[in-house]
Amino acid sequence: MGIERRPLREQIREELLLRLDRGDFAAGTDINEAALAAELGVSRTPLREALITLAGEGVLESNQGRGFRFAPVSRKEFRELCEIVAALETLALRLSDPAYLRRVAPELLALARGFPDAVAERQVIERHDDEWHDLLLSGCPNERLLDLITSVKAGMRRYTHLLAGDDAPLERAAAEHCRIAEHLAEGDLPAAAEALRDNWVNGMERMLSRIPAP
Repeated sequence: MGIERRPLREQIREELLLRLDRGDFAAGTDINEAALAAELGVSRTPLREALITLAGEGVLESNQGRGFRFAPVSRKEFRELCEIVAALETLALRLSDPAYLRRVAPELLALARGFPDAVAERQVIERHDDEWHDLLLSGCPNERLLDLITSVKAGMRRYTHLLAGDDAPLERAAAEHCRIAEHLAEGDLPAAAEALRDNWVNGMERMLSRIPAP
């Protein structure tokens, strides 16, 4: 790991999320803190701080006082995470300056229309959707809210990888993103916020179909 002018625990957290995205860890896997610290070339203290942060985000869970493990997946948790992100992103959109949203609406619409595929690989979808949602919320002045959205989304990442893998085709609905941008271009923020919530709910249902029922 390269040395950066950021807290080491943040660098470790990002490295673990990257490895999780890459498929290096499976759900329910116990974490050997000593081995992982040696592998990363760090001490146990910043590693444990990063693990505690990830546990707070729902990526890890405490293993009955014996350390941490990567949390198993469940339909209930994924539904709850999607509902939280839908509510938070809708709030962030409502807090944004309407004039700014109207200015970025054409770019949002162009991005949505530029990726019209009804089915695409997971990594491709995530890259385009992240770019689109980042632009959508770029006018929100509440930085704590944006940090919270990023934190909750971290807990969702493991679902898309564990359930779909890197190259698996996933269903998406570009028209939903177009609809949000069109409402913003018209200056109809309430309609755009409702369409954003619908986008998350519909995406949740598409992914829930991949999670086995208990």
